[in-house]
Amino acid sequence: MEKKFRIGIIGCGGIANSKHMPSLKKQPNAEMVAFCDIIEERAQKALQEFGAEGAKCYTDYKELLKDKTIDIVHVCTPNREHSFITVDALEAGKHVMCEKPMAINGEEAQKMLDAARRTGKKLTIGYQNRYRPDSWYLKRACEADELGEIYYAKAHAVRRRGVPTWGVFIDEYEQGGGPLIDIGTHALDLTLWMMNNYQPKLVVGSVFKKLGGQKECGNTWGDWDAEKITVEDSAFGFIVMQNGATISLESAWALNTLDVIEAKTTLCGTKAGADMRDGLRINRVKYNKWTTEEVDINSANIPYRGATPEKASDTEARLWLDAVANDKEVVVKPEQAIVVTRILDAIYRSGKTGKPVFFDENGLPME
Repeated sequence: MEKKFRIGIIGCGGIANSKHMPSLKKQPNAEMVAFCDIIEERAQKALQEFGAEGAKCYTDYKELLKDKTIDIVHVCTPNREHSFITVDALEAGKHVMCEKPMAINGEEAQKMLDAARRTGKKLTIGYQNRYRPDSWYLKRACEADELGEIYYAKAHAVRRRGVPTWGVFIDEYEQGGGPLIDIGTHALDLTLWMMNNYQPKLVVGSVFKKLGGQKECGNTWGDWDAEKITVEDSAFGFIVMQNGATISLESAWALNTLDVIEAKTTLCGTKAGADMRDGLRINRVKYNKWTTEEVDINSANIPYRGATPEKASDTEARLWLDAVANDKEVVVKPEQAIVVTRILDAIYRSGKTGKPVFFDENGLPME
């Protein structure tokens, strides 16, 4: 009989309820046995909806970690809490899935990576957009060298008016930033993963707080509180890698534009290019003619590392549990996620100073 992993959920807010817990509930080798939230009612509600028989509620995550029968912890808290909760969970002998971004900054992310290496426990970060069918297909094409050397790319995360007005999303202290760290992180992760390039050389960033003070804002989720919003409404980065490859990153929750595109990438290689703007398209020259291949990603299963047309978050949960069960490499490696965090850090830093941020040969930002 297949082992059932006993899982604890730390943070029972929006992302836990919309992604982690529904997807884990579908996995036959998972049972959620512990729920923790600083608001006890949220933990109780999660237990009632998703809990296994005998599941427990906590308001202190350290009490949850004392349960030696728990195998895996999912960290679904505000960004500021990712690092220390993850480190404590790893030290307590748990494997950890931490929601994106990895941490509030590069220093905190390094603590997580060090703890994973020290304990030998598995750590992965919740970049579920890697598991979409179009992402799997494009990654397979990149690995087959269909695009050749990818030397220019765009990472897209732009909303016209999509500021999340619940929880602590607009609180810079709790989250570390706004759209850049929230959705720009997905676009950058996808882009670096496709390029298989995690060696930045320099970063230049621009960060704008231009629209947050407007009271009539036409926001998708209702007007934001102009007195409480402390994060940027848009941020942009120009990233040069050690091999000369260049990435343009755009992120916005609020921007006066009709060019809206989120969690997508555009890739330009020596053999072909690809974009996710209107479905997945691959462009190249063939027989001296321009050609554009529009990929029907729903036509059949895409047999790449066990991917199926299931919901991306379900694939994420399934492959995460498979990695733990069979001691496989996780799809989203912490060594990759920490580079995303360091680059986002550099964009924020450059935006404040007006100067580029340089990285050494080890991928660490220089003073």
